[in-house]
Amino acid sequence: MAQPHRTTPSDQPGTTRAPGAIVPVLAFAGIVVAVMQTLLVPVIKDLPQLLDTTPSNATWVLTSTLLSGAVATPIMGRLGDLYGKRRMLLTSLAVMVVGALISGFTSELIPMIVGRTLQGFAMGAIPLGIGLMRDELPRERLASAMALMSSSIGVGGGLALPLAALVAQNTDWHVLFFGAAGLGALSIVLTLVAVPESKTRAAGSFDYLGAFGLSLGLVLFLLPITKGSDWGWASATTLGLFAASAVVLFLWGLLELRIPAPLVDLRTTARREVLLTNLASIMVGVSFYVVSLVLPQLLQLPTSTGYGLGQSMVVAGLCVAPLGLTMMFTAPVYARISAKYGPKSTLILGLLIIAIGYGAGLGLMSAAWQTVVVSVLLGTGIGLAYSSLPALIVDAVDPSETGAANGLNTLMRSIGTSVSSAVIGMVLADTAHHVGGVAIPTMHGFRVSFLIATAAVALGLLLALFLPGRDRRATGHRLLASSETPERVGERVA
Repeated sequence: MAQPHRTTPSDQPGTTRAPGAIVPVLAFAGIVVAVMQTLLVPVIKDLPQLLDTTPSNATWVLTSTLLSGAVATPIMGRLGDLYGKRRMLLTSLAVMVVGALISGFTSELIPMIVGRTLQGFAMGAIPLGIGLMRDELPRERLASAMALMSSSIGVGGGLALPLAALVAQNTDWHVLFFGAAGLGALSIVLTLVAVPESKTRAAGSFDYLGAFGLSLGLVLFLLPITKGSDWGWASATTLGLFAASAVVLFLWGLLELRIPAPLVDLRTTARREVLLTNLASIMVGVSFYVVSLVLPQLLQLPTSTGYGLGQSMVVAGLCVAPLGLTMMFTAPVYARISAKYGPKSTLILGLLIIAIGYGAGLGLMSAAWQTVVVSVLLGTGIGLAYSSLPALIVDAVDPSETGAANGLNTLMRSIGTSVSSAVIGMVLADTAHHVGGVAIPTMHGFRVSFLIATAAVALGLLLALFLPGRDRRATGHRLLASSETPERVGERVA
């Protein structure tokens, strides 16, 4: 079992150099690293030609980022708990900048994959930012701050689409990477200036064997999910990797239960509030990625199909951008709702709004303005849902486990998006029309995709309903900046 955390007596609110800047700086870092996930979406179809390779090989440029992000997220969270969250945040950003520069200077497949792998490594910055907020901010600012940090995944992805499309349409595609490197360098400077190092530390040492086991298990699991459509879902390779993943993760779990300072405290993870929150996170991840896959394609299909909206790459990105913008502006709204009703109620409300958004989307696909309405609805719901997740996790774990616990929760969302990508990709491929050897997605495929997202939201809603109800006394001592002293907490709770 994880050992107690250590803090210093001076760990009080107000130890920060520029308290007002912490939240925007950390949120900016989250947005920057999230940009890596959708940076190449505007040029996906052109990657085989740009890299002089086959379409199957070109998909590794996207797959490598996904895999490295999944592996890095829980590991960097634990390293942050042990050795300093700010230190690990800066490390994540630095690795991302190096990766972006490598990709920016090459048009060869292997170096590009190496660069993209390093870019995905930065996804660990999001749980690290949430942990820093808990350690450094006073309680009254914590809920909205964590909400904004958690939503930065969607904000960065949503805003990157139109900007990346604009760059790709008007300049050399390598400029995308140089821009990302510049944003990463700016984020490093801002973090050095405005964000202090947390004094909260977990006891023990880093679990290297556990990190290797989890990394191997995740790669074996996510690889067939992302490549299953190419290899065949019933192929020996796909099924063999799934089976190997199950064996490795089972053995890893046995190991984690037997060592004193595990990478992931599975006893904590098995608590009802943590387990159900993580499972609901997978469903939210599924629902988020469906709209990102469907609407840009619908908008860009030619009107000659009878249902395509015939918009340019940039206009399509602008129509989907409200998804990210709405998520950003939802954070302060979440804080007010959560303060009154609790994060469980806010998660349920968010999931209901997502369901309404996808339900409306089934009939709102005949004009560009209708896709904007759908984006706003879904952005509101996903923003509320994403904002609730770190509060539910923080409410259930010790301050010394914040980084690792939120890292695992972020991983669950990534698994949701990966599953969504694989399933929706398969649905769109199976329902496509083939014209001149080119597969064209159909309206039927788009609607089936929305129905799948609605089913995922319904399952997430069911899981959320079984979360423990709001205990005001428990919330009073859990959801607080860890810098608050036990005496002050006792006075407030009493």
